[in-house]
Amino acid sequence: MNNKEYALILAGGKGTRIKTKLPKQFLELKGKPILLHTIEAFYRYSEKIEIVLVLPEDDFEIWETIRKKFNFNKPIVLQKGGETRFQSVKNGLSKIEGPGIVAIHDGVRPLVSEDIIGASFHLAAVHQSAVAAVRLKDSIRMTDQDNTKAVDRSRFRLIQTPQTFDIALIKQAYEMKEDASLTDDASVAERSGHVISLFEGSYENIKITTPEDLIVAEALLNSKSI
Repeated sequence: MNNKEYALILAGGKGTRIKTKLPKQFLELKGKPILLHTIEAFYRYSEKIEIVLVLPEDDFEIWETIRKKFNFNKPIVLQKGGETRFQSVKNGLSKIEGPGIVAIHDGVRPLVSEDIIGASFHLAAVHQSAVAAVRLKDSIRMTDQDNTKAVDRSRFRLIQTPQTFDIALIKQAYEMKEDASLTDDASVAERSGHVISLFEGSYENIKITTPEDLIVAEALLNSKSI
């Protein structure tokens, strides 16, 4: 299979839950911005991958400063994000022309492994979609205003990124009207009528959202360098 491979990296966070004025994707993790860790993970997977980085326009200058500071000279296509994640993905997809496979990934998941990235591209080439997911470790309960009910956790998965698709399929899916219930790319593709294929992600592939996530991510990086 000779499908051209792209990565669409979304980095529009504002750092609200992590309680910082600097957008969380630019916070440093072991001396390097989180976003740069993420991008470098995809280049470790393949030097031939083409990356579209979706940022708020106000953050373009920050990214250029990072590139210069860390001597990062690999090709990156910058795209202005939208008001919502849905709009940002759609904007990013507009930068990709022709057939191929695209991995859509959170800029604040810097510990994604080469194996997971590779698996996502391989499986999406076969099934048209490949979404990283992990099993739940804890018991869960369903709740409403008055009652709670135990639920069989084996029937559920925690969804991660990358979420990887045939480009024509996901572009067509993003032509639908935006809906707040569509919280990720898999839900958009599913609403468009496509079956979603899951594959085993990793508990290390964390999304950095809160202060404790930074501590965990640094510990994981330290463990890899021992």
